[in-house]
Formats: sequence, structure tokens, C-alpha cells
Amino acid sequence: MIRYALACDKGHVFESWFQNSAAYDKQVKGAQITCPVCNSAKVEKTMMTPGVVGAKKRGDAPRPEMPASPEQSSDKPAPISPEQSSGKPAPVAMMSPQERDFRKKLKELREHLTKHADYVGRKFPEEARKMHYGETEHRSIYGEATHEQAKDLHEEGIEFHPLPVLPDEHN
Repeated sequence: MIRYALACDKGHVFESWFQNSAAYDKQVKGAQITCPVCNSAKVEKTMMTPGVVGAKKRGDAPRPEMPASPEQSSDKPAPISPEQSSGKPAPVAMMSPQERDFRKKLKELREHLTKHADYVGRKFPEEARKMHYGETEHRSIYGEATHEQAKDLHEEGIEFHPLPVLPDEHN
């Protein structure tokens, strides 16, 4: 699975997950990807910037801290991106009550999954295969997998899902 930052021709910015880059290309070519705000099918990839924290200069405002874990509160604003700190305009949005509710549900889903599943770390592909092929008892697990490992699991028919990621939870 791969996550892309996308923008429509009206300037709305959003993210979406795809099986691979070819799946993205096919869907965008077939106008199957639409902006969740305005439904425009004129969508393209944008730069995904990491939350880079530079050296603090005299007079700079303190940068917000990232939560250390998903269990911590995410009421803090997202870290400032390089575009924002350089004075260049950055995409921003106001959420409707329905969007805030959806965001809250995604956060609750992530917290439920991480609370009620076993963390297996980088052994996720190995553990998922063992359960899929009946070598161990099925249970809920979560961990990490590279893009290539996720692709291999998908091709083997092993069902898994990426954990929901919210913009201010750099995980």
C-alpha cells in the first residue's frame, strides 16, 4: 500500500491510499479519484513533506510537539511544515461537523485497534502469514511492513488494512 498527498484543480488537498503507483495511475486516468470536498476528478499528486523541525532561531515561536503515541491527545496543532515556516502559503481547511465526527471515529478506530491487538512490530508479515496458513491461531495484530512486504501479502491473498492515519499523528 502507498499513500499519496493529492490536490484537486480547485486547490483542495487530501490524502488517499493505493495498492501501488500503477493503481493510482489507472484510477486517476479513469477519473475514479475525486476530491472529497468538491467532487472534482481533476486530481494530481502533490509533494508530501515530512514534519521537519529546524534549528530554533532567536525570536522563533516554539514549534508544537508531536504526540509520542496514538494514545496521547492529538488536540495539539500539527507541526509546522517547511512551507509554513518559510512564509509561503500552505493548504488549510475548516472542517464541517460531519468531517470532525468522521475524524473522531477514525481516531477511535485506530485507538481500539492498537489497544485490542497484539503489537508484533516488524514481524507483521511473518505473523500474518502464519495465521493465514493456519500455523498459529488467528488473533488481531498490528505492526509494520514495507511497501514490498505489503504488496507480497496482498498478492498471497492475505487480508490486512493500513491503520488510519490522521495528519497530526505522524506515524
